[in-house]
Amino acid sequence: MTHTFNQSPRSRTLFHDTPTRSVDVGGTAFVYREVGPKRGVPVILLNHLAAQLDNFDPRIVDGLAATRRVIAFDNRGIGASGGKTPSTISEMARDAVAFIRALGFEEVDLVGFSLGGFVAQEIVLTEPKLVHKLILAGTGPAGGEGIDKVTPLTIMDMIKGALTFRDPKYYLFFTRTPNGRRAAKAFLERLKERRTDRDGAISLSAFGAQLKAIKAYGLQAPQNLNAIRVPTLVANGDQDKMVPSSNTYDLARRIPGAHLVIYPDAGHGGVFQNFADFVPRALSFLEAEALPQGGYAAENIRLVSSQNTNRSS
Repeated sequence: MTHTFNQSPRSRTLFHDTPTRSVDVGGTAFVYREVGPKRGVPVILLNHLAAQLDNFDPRIVDGLAATRRVIAFDNRGIGASGGKTPSTISEMARDAVAFIRALGFEEVDLVGFSLGGFVAQEIVLTEPKLVHKLILAGTGPAGGEGIDKVTPLTIMDMIKGALTFRDPKYYLFFTRTPNGRRAAKAFLERLKERRTDRDGAISLSAFGAQLKAIKAYGLQAPQNLNAIRVPTLVANGDQDKMVPSSNTYDLARRIPGAHLVIYPDAGHGGVFQNFADFVPRALSFLEAEALPQGGYAAENIRLVSSQNTNRSS
């Protein structure tokens, strides 16, 4: 199925307008936002380090919600969700599973970006019957190259952001080429589109817990990714410095039949920079009939040009 990406849908609720809801998860309130038609397998979004609801790219959320039920949420202790933020990926995954089940879902598609990709892998390895399809973007496997170095890299670019009056994501997520700088500015402007009912900022304690979890994940023994038996799409930029792009190739090589997309002249936020290509590609992947094992073979690897994909923000 081929999708035409509509950047300005007129007849449906968009992510920046949808209300923030709350669900009780074992006595703790988890906040979430939902867009898209209430049919089919829901798509659950798992977000990055220091991110809350307002850090989900509205172009990707609204693009997926053109045909899919999409739910973004704050895990325990993040944004307006209650409780204390876990300091391990396994605990974050258990909380995410509890949230999904609190909404009454027995099967979901997962889209995990960066830290969210670590959590998504843990979910599919521990609760394989819960996951229908899996998209991993800007992420890597347990024990992957450079993942244990995220803390100093992040702190350094936070300092650089403070000195230059820029959001650290300007440096962390994008290349310093003209194309990357344009994409960074457009992405950061999109994150401001919601004017009311914005989420709470992440606390320092929650940020510290996430950094601790990421470092431990980077140092732990590799997991058996051959056990992942659901259709998987892996995507990243070719110059990711937060979770080095070598990890993306490693994931695609180790997950049976994974399909790989690498965007040239793009960094950690490669899917944000190239949303106009990524969204229809993700929708086609999610809506395709299940293929036999090995259907997403290595020879299907695609290198996608990043030119002109951020022409409208």
